[in-house]
Amino acid sequence: MMRKRVAQWAVMAVAVPLAAAGARRLSHSMESRRGPSRASRLLTQGADMIRPQKARRRRFF
Repeated sequence: MMRKRVAQWAVMAVAVPLAAAGARRLSHSMESRRGPSRASRLLTQGADMIRPQKARRRRFF
């Protein structure tokens, strides 16, 4: 049971941000070669949905 939770945490902490960064990088490389396209916009939107670039500041009061 504990091993399953650690695996879930590892996926959320490592794999998801890496996937977002990979999608963003692929989108930028596609745009630099061929210009903006629907596929590059969708990759950027997907990466922003998974992990936004702007850091949100939490307020605890």
